Amino acid sequence: MEHTPGSHSKEVDIYRDTWVRYLGYANEVGEAFRALVPVSLVWASYAVATAYVSADAMDKGKKAAVAHDENPGKSAQVAVAVVDTFVWQALASVAIPGFTINRVCAASLFVLGKTTRWPLPVRKWTTTAIGLSTIPFIIKPIDRSVDFLLDSSLRKLYGEGSKHE
Repeated sequence: MEHTPGSHSKEVDIYRDTWVRYLGYANEVGEAFRALVPVSLVWASYAVATAYVSADAMDKGKKAAVAHDENPGKSAQVAVAVVDTFVWQALASVAIPGFTINRVCAASLFVLGKTTRWPLPVRKWTTTAIGLSTIPFIIKPIDRSVDFLLDSSLRKLYGEGSKHE
């Protein structure tokens, strides 16, 4: 979500430059609280994050449509903008960080269970705190890794200059 490649426009992107971008973190927060809340709330957090990803992809498609209004390849440019944004956001904002926080929390709950005599509620709250505190540290490395992954694969199909803005 920190991803804002070389945009030359001064226009504020509601999905990248405002509080709205934090909706993309909903599933990481849901995963951090997994030990404390019903699983339905965790899945609801994924629904919020997926809605954010979808809205950002549609927004970038609309912007591409305006930018390429008179171009003969307009449909392809719109499709590239939507697909690139959706795939990037789905990986960098939902799938990889959700999995990462899930595994950090599962491992911490397991280790606390084996190494402490703390009551289960204390271990669960500690696990949640560990999960929440991990989020800021994983964002940029995941963003960079997803950029590398897409630059090395999908983006080769439509050219380097087509990276979502």
